[in-house]
Amino acid sequence: MSNSILEVVNLKTHLDTATGELRAVDGVDIKLRKGECFALVGESGSGKSMTALSLMRLLPEAGRIADGRVLLDGQDLLALPEAAMRAVRGRRVAMIFQEPSTALNPVLTVGRQITEVIERHTALTGEAVRARALALLDAVGIPDAARRCEEYPFQLSGGLKQRVMIACALAAEPEVLIADEPTTALDVTIQAQILDLLAKLQAERQMAILLITHDLGIVARMAQRVAVMYAGEIVEIADRDAFFAAPQHPYSQKLFDALPTPEKRGTELSVIPGQVPPLTGKFEGCRFVERCEVAYLRCRHEVPQLIAIPGDATAHRLVRCHLREQGLAPPPQNVSTEVEEGTLVAVASMPVIVEAENLKVHFPIHKGLFKRTVGYVRAVDGVSLAIHAGRTLALVGESGCGKTTAGKALLRLIAPTGGRVVFAGKDLSTLSRNALRKGRGAMQIIFQDPYASLNPRMRIADILSEGMRSLDVGRDDKDRMYRVAELLEQVGLPLEALARYPHEFSGGQRQRIAIARALAVEPKLIVCDEPTSALDVSVQAQILNLLKSLQERLGIAYLFITHNISIVEYLAHEVAVMYLGRIIERGTTAEVLGDPKHPYTQALLSAVPTVDGKREIIRLGGELPSPAHPPAGCHFHPRCPKAMPECREAYPEAVQLGRTRTVNCILYRASKAASSTPGRRGRCGTG
Repeated sequence: MSNSILEVVNLKTHLDTATGELRAVDGVDIKLRKGECFALVGESGSGKSMTALSLMRLLPEAGRIADGRVLLDGQDLLALPEAAMRAVRGRRVAMIFQEPSTALNPVLTVGRQITEVIERHTALTGEAVRARALALLDAVGIPDAARRCEEYPFQLSGGLKQRVMIACALAAEPEVLIADEPTTALDVTIQAQILDLLAKLQAERQMAILLITHDLGIVARMAQRVAVMYAGEIVEIADRDAFFAAPQHPYSQKLFDALPTPEKRGTELSVIPGQVPPLTGKFEGCRFVERCEVAYLRCRHEVPQLIAIPGDATAHRLVRCHLREQGLAPPPQNVSTEVEEGTLVAVASMPVIVEAENLKVHFPIHKGLFKRTVGYVRAVDGVSLAIHAGRTLALVGESGCGKTTAGKALLRLIAPTGGRVVFAGKDLSTLSRNALRKGRGAMQIIFQDPYASLNPRMRIADILSEGMRSLDVGRDDKDRMYRVAELLEQVGLPLEALARYPHEFSGGQRQRIAIARALAVEPKLIVCDEPTSALDVSVQAQILNLLKSLQERLGIAYLFITHNISIVEYLAHEVAVMYLGRIIERGTTAEVLGDPKHPYTQALLSAVPTVDGKREIIRLGGELPSPAHPPAGCHFHPRCPKAMPECREAYPEAVQLGRTRTVNCILYRASKAASSTPGRRGRCGTG
């Protein structure tokens, strides 16, 4: 194709493992055009990231490219010596890695890591280099860029680190950008900014983007063409509109079935049974055959080829499936599932498992030789909420608003500055350290970053059983190992995983291990901090079904911290929206998501990418203010499109809009007369 900037021909990447040669990428062909966004989707372990690393020639020590060509404007990158390839990386082809915590250099400041790229690949010098670095940090939505430039990666949140990675990748204005889950750690408003930025750069510079993601909403918004990858090979390629109108491969259809939607609330999500087959053996038939519901005898004994579907020449579609040799599959039916009255447990019928009153977490700011306290970062600044047994409260908001800190303070993993937390009738602030430790089994947390939360020196069997032994869960070691094996099956991992270490798993697989560890000690409350952000849609469906079934059977309560609104719509009973350390709107899921009242909530929901791509985005001005110096009056007024002079004078009180609905906004103060008793105001989920 004449306008192709990057062409991948029969790429094969093999890894040497203890069980034999693993064919991670097995004959992949891709053509990426100038100015095009080409999306690569599929499950963890399907070979997406390994394909990207192969294009950049950044394979692990055990990896090698066994065959194929990677042509950049006709030049074979695989034939270049390493010295010449270093001039290509970053300058002509750049990459945004999936895990910024491991991709950024921990001993270099953020600014130095960006200026290093600029100095290496451009003619800029001196102050122009620093000015360029600051402009890049501003462009990717990092507030107070001059200060952040002097900080190290460990001082940044996961979302800020991801933005720094994007700034590094864009520093030399590459011709091709490989983006491996570029917005996984970002909240929806920043995600919208980043996607807008990438789309703008793509249009201005005719930059080509190879987008690796499991978020089909992002694919619908960004991509012109889509490829679905499974078990090391591409099983479907299509133009975006044709793909979303009627996916053709049974695996692609299953990915759509697994998406959480409001219509599926109260029902189980469709999951893909089994796992991606091991890539160390030779395949005699279709690689998806063991998981396919429409497979027949031929699928087991004849390898399908990537073919054009008869009568479908206008859609430029290729599919690797014997069934499609006879023509197109019909488009999916949009079946709406009604939730029967009473399937969701009424709030008043379940006891409160945990309650926070005016919870505050202020971190001191130290300066000078004697480290005097000169101020405080008000990470959590007066949060009140209640979670009932068997219920899910979703806590949503931008990165840096205090969601994770509030979750940790709720479990006393961080000592609160003020307020109190009552768990199962006991004030946690009055418990001794030993008593608090004994009660840890009842309250667990699933951390956002599984790479940092799993001990790299322990095998998975020891990681999962450690908590059970410490808290005397299970009769003996044999009983615990039986429980561990059961947990692995529940989260979709094979038994062989028990003998392996965390670094041997993909990001999605490590997150499943972290979820299994939290479930191992049979908790009553789990704080879920972005537990599915690193998972593809099929595994996400499996995990959501697991969490939902455990809640229904055992009455577990969840505080679900997330920026994935589709999960909130499917799983949560109540929603609390947080901004700069305070909850600004709360209510049932239907109330908040169906009819958002606060201008910030409206902007937040508008930024959520949808598969149909029809939602109009409300773009907020300015940046999230620093929690060390929050604005006077309503904290949101500098960015609010509906701000009035009164908004600058005092922080608005909570206005009760119904039995379960409150909002902190003067636009609704006239409704305050209809509020319920003052003692009920200011808590979430009290019903």
